[in-house]
Amino acid sequence: MRFILEGLGLTLYISAVAILLSMIFGTVLAIFRNMEKGPLKLLATIYIEVVRNVPNLLWIFVIFLVFRLKSTPAGIVSFTVFTTAALAEIIRGGLNSVGTGQIEAATSQGFNQIQVMRYIILPQAFRSMLPAIMSQFVTVIKDTSFLWSVLALQELLGKANILMGRYTATSQVFALYGIVAIVYFIVNFTISQYARRLSKKWSKAY
Repeated sequence: MRFILEGLGLTLYISAVAILLSMIFGTVLAIFRNMEKGPLKLLATIYIEVVRNVPNLLWIFVIFLVFRLKSTPAGIVSFTVFTTAALAEIIRGGLNSVGTGQIEAATSQGFNQIQVMRYIILPQAFRSMLPAIMSQFVTVIKDTSFLWSVLALQELLGKANILMGRYTATSQVFALYGIVAIVYFIVNFTISQYARRLSKKWSKAY
C-alpha cells in the first residue's frame, strides 16, 4: 500500500500542477477568443480547436519526443497543453454567462476593462464554471494513467503494473487492480462531492 500511495502522490502532483497552469493559460485564451476580431482571437481559436481534437495520448508522445523532457516534466507539460484547451472553452462559457447589464453598469461607474474583468466578470464566472472545472480535474487524474505506457512514469497505475510482476495468481491480480480502482474512486468521488458542496454554498450566498 505504501508503494501504491507513493504513485498516488505523483498522480495528484501532476494533476494539480497541470490544472493550476491550465486555469491560468485557459483564462488568457478564453479572453482572447472572446474578442470580436484580431490575430489573438485567431491564434486562440486555432490552438483550442487543434489541441481539443487531437487525443491527449498523442500530445504526450509529441512533447516527450520533440522536447526531450524528463518523464515528470513531460507529463505536466503534455497535460497542461491539452487541459488548457479544454478549460479555455469552459472558462469562455463562464465569462459569457455574466449579464451584459452588469458590465455596462460597471463601465458607467468608471471601471476600465481590466477592473471589469477582475471584479465583476471573473468572480461570477468562476462560480458558474466550478463544477465543470472540477470535472476536468477528475478527468486529468484518471488520464494520468496514460503516462505509464508512454513515459514509464511511476504514477498510481504505473506502481500497480510494477507490483503485478511479483504476482501470478488471477486472484492476486484482481486484488491489486481492485485496490487501484478503489483508490481512484475515493479520490475522484471526494473531489466531486467537495465541488458539489462548494457550488451549493456559493449559489446560496450569491
